[in-house]
Amino acid sequence: MTSVWEMPDFDDHEGVHLFRDPASGLTAVIAVHSTARGPAAGGVRFWHYADSNRAITDALRLSRGMSYKNAMAELPMGGGKAVVLADKPGDAITQAQLEAFGRAVDSLGGRYVTAEDVGMSEASMKVIATMTKHVSGLPVAAGSAGGDPGPFTAHGVYLGVKAAAKRGIGADTMAGVHVAIQGVGSVGGGLARLLAKDGAKLTLADVNTDKAKALAAELGAKTVPTEEILALPADVVSPNALGAILTEASIAALQTKVIAGGANNQLETREDGARLHARGIVYAPDYVINAGGIINVGLEYLGQGDRAEVEARIARIPDRLIQVWDESERTGEPASDVADSIARRLIGRG
Repeated sequence: MTSVWEMPDFDDHEGVHLFRDPASGLTAVIAVHSTARGPAAGGVRFWHYADSNRAITDALRLSRGMSYKNAMAELPMGGGKAVVLADKPGDAITQAQLEAFGRAVDSLGGRYVTAEDVGMSEASMKVIATMTKHVSGLPVAAGSAGGDPGPFTAHGVYLGVKAAAKRGIGADTMAGVHVAIQGVGSVGGGLARLLAKDGAKLTLADVNTDKAKALAAELGAKTVPTEEILALPADVVSPNALGAILTEASIAALQTKVIAGGANNQLETREDGARLHARGIVYAPDYVINAGGIINVGLEYLGQGDRAEVEARIARIPDRLIQVWDESERTGEPASDVADSIARRLIGRG
């Protein structure tokens, strides 16, 4: 196993914590990238990894992304992320594992605040909350900040897609704009429904083909296999599944002017941001466009503001994207590098 310190994505993390609870079968990683702005906030995902190095790498990349995301969203919170390892694909996390994970979070004394991510739910957060107070995304009363972050992420991505379409193809409305959406879970599915109301032309793909076909039938959209969606001729390609899908090969095959979606860590490497820039493709840095969910659960945890405040902050996502694109145009640097530079300055690492 490679030393954590030697991993390319270590990036001077403040802490990388490995947990194992034999009684429940829990194996987990909690990565704390930065607490410079406040407690390290970021969700926990339950996923099967081919090996432990990949799980740790995912936690490191996601944790750093949360530092940047929370800083760009102007939240007084740092960045962290957790992964709980599934033994095999399709496993469901058990109550005992959730309780053990809650104890792991609590052992960090508030340096890390967890919330819902891939493979987790509001119900999962309720179980975790029986073991620690350092959890967000819990069911809340109407009008309050908090609850399932998915719809809030989807709304922010929707606003970002509209801003990116205007920037990339001059679209004043989404009517007739062709958007290819990869992943139709909570975020991608919510995005598709919002765009359908605007009259966008949609093509959908998901590893769960039945889910994609059902949503397509509901919205009057088309579907294609997942291996075809990124290279589809479209005005906007919107990745909303897992990360590292924008690679040297996939970027060369793109037939779009705009990439804007909610998936985390879309670029496989930093150089891939430069490849998008060289092709003249407008790219919405993922941790800027997909900040809606963390804005919601962050304000819930901090006790700062209500649903109206959450929505007002999400409405500022297009302005932050425009700031990044304007600086990219002015300096000639890729939008991904510009966003990283801004975020690193905000967390004191510029």
